[in-house]
Amino acid sequence: MNREQLEQWCEFHQSTNNREVLRKPLIMGVLNITPDSFSDGGQYYNAPQKAVTRAQQMIAEGADIIDIGGESSRPGASPVGSAEELARVIPLIKALRAESDVCISIDTTKADVMAHAVAAGASMINDISALAGNESLETAATLGVPVCLMHMQGRPDSMQNNPHYSGNVVDEVNVFFQQRVECCLAAGIKTKHLILDPGFGFGKTPEHNLFMVKRLAAFKQHNLPLMLGASRKSTLGYLTGKPVNQRLASGLAIALFAMLQGVGIIRTHDVAETYQALLTMHAINQADKE
Repeated sequence: MNREQLEQWCEFHQSTNNREVLRKPLIMGVLNITPDSFSDGGQYYNAPQKAVTRAQQMIAEGADIIDIGGESSRPGASPVGSAEELARVIPLIKALRAESDVCISIDTTKADVMAHAVAAGASMINDISALAGNESLETAATLGVPVCLMHMQGRPDSMQNNPHYSGNVVDEVNVFFQQRVECCLAAGIKTKHLILDPGFGFGKTPEHNLFMVKRLAAFKQHNLPLMLGASRKSTLGYLTGKPVNQRLASGLAIALFAMLQGVGIIRTHDVAETYQALLTMHAINQADKE
């Protein structure tokens, strides 16, 4: 999938309320160029060719989007400066773009990183702060690429200290989405470029996460595509007692449930297995249709 195809996909899924069109989600493969990400931290840090090879592998396994991040957002992570983040991600974006027209997403909260990444070949912005950073709204509007707005209570370094919601977590996230969408539109960002992510594991307890997943369809009231990333996260360890590298089965369970709730993009570290699971579920869903 290239940038033009992603934009067409976003626009199509905003123009219909038919859940059927969202039954086969896109797959976003995670590629962290960091020393400290919770799952693959350090694996591709200072290893550009290894990172390109991993991206190519994920594309071959079925990834539609490669999400490149240069700053860890794991619970307790410390912020990284723009210069360091750019040094981590820009060489990889350029190298991957030279070899493939795949949709590249830049996972960042910084306006200058967004701008440099898109100039280097990125096709999408994935911002865990929902463009709350300085000049991020204006930058995203100028760049004119799809952007995913994620809900997060607090910041990565403190978000899991004491997550709490005065009422229903789904209702509060929906209020947040409405506010951020309005800010985006006021800044000149096109509706067709917006994607929403409720932020599984970002300032939420396991109970919050499960309640939210069960009610994913409630986030469709905004008539925007939904993305979900639960792959390998601590809630899965809480449920199963398994370490981070043994949470595939529970991650697939959530991905399949999310698919049935109409989620349009599944963000995952385990591309091959997720692709096969979603493809099988799609085949089952289509079995009685001619």
